[in-house]
Amino acid sequence: MITDLRSDTFTKPSPAMLEFMFKAPVGDDVFGEDASVNKVEAITADLFGMEAALFCPSGTMTNQIGIKCHTQPGDEVICEKMSHVYIYEGGGIAFNSGSQVKAIEGDRGRITADQVEESINPDDVHKARTSLVSLENTANRGGGSCYDFSEIQKIKAVCLKNKLNLHLDGARLWNALVAQNETPKQYGELFDSISVCLSKGMGAPVGSLLLGKKEYIKKARRVRKVFGGGMRQAGYLAAAGIYAIENNISRLAEDHQHAKQIADALGKKDFISRIMPVETNIIIFEVKGAAYTAQSFCDYLNRHDILCLPISPLQVRMVTHLDVTAAMINHLVSIIEAM
Repeated sequence: MITDLRSDTFTKPSPAMLEFMFKAPVGDDVFGEDASVNKVEAITADLFGMEAALFCPSGTMTNQIGIKCHTQPGDEVICEKMSHVYIYEGGGIAFNSGSQVKAIEGDRGRITADQVEESINPDDVHKARTSLVSLENTANRGGGSCYDFSEIQKIKAVCLKNKLNLHLDGARLWNALVAQNETPKQYGELFDSISVCLSKGMGAPVGSLLLGKKEYIKKARRVRKVFGGGMRQAGYLAAAGIYAIENNISRLAEDHQHAKQIADALGKKDFISRIMPVETNIIIFEVKGAAYTAQSFCDYLNRHDILCLPISPLQVRMVTHLDVTAAMINHLVSIIEAM
């Protein structure tokens, strides 16, 4: 059996999730008549204490809609330099919103309130208008790192003082909530918009939600249509999200424990030069070139039916998820120990 650790995007619906999807009541969502879409939007908005939500096919779409609804062409968006919205969304901020990015060098994908304040442009016709700050929690390229909530509160204070909106790319926010013992409502109180994925570790095959105030989501719904994101009987997909929210949040702690087991095994090997602190379900580590390159390390594991991802010449990423069992982790650990 293949152990796929390339990403938590490789999860597949469980038999119970599929059965739930097949039984979903559906309608035409563009007409606002899909009961399952309406339900997942209402459930998620209520969880976060926000007024409304919009169901979309992907986290990239919810992020890009979210940013477009906060900005005007010629504006500037502040984010960390390895943010998904900046480096992994096809130049979408420039293409979709006509805005530019001020990319900050953070700590494992996280920025501070002081950095945000220093990065705000003055009211000067020569400068782009700073209008939005975007955070990512957990930070993918930061090894699944989590923000300290008190720092987010400080960033929010800076945003309020400078009349900036605050957006959250929460593709793996559920992981952060479980790892930090936080609640969705804490985030709903601080952010003007939140993007949360129902796929990845939550196990749904498709789907993300954009959350915000009613007027903001009304605007976002129009932008979704322009982006080609208006779906019809989308309730079959939304139902997977409902099932994930009702059944798969607390179990994310298992993925975090599995990631720590892998990191512990790697930490004992002399061909590993650095492992990023493991907080959630992502392990990013560096191999020593004399023994392995990232590619040759992954090739070795591949011969043992274990898939992982080289993300630079010396860096490897592994991501645990609900399709990776304890037995698979034990097998991987035994392979690492024998290397």
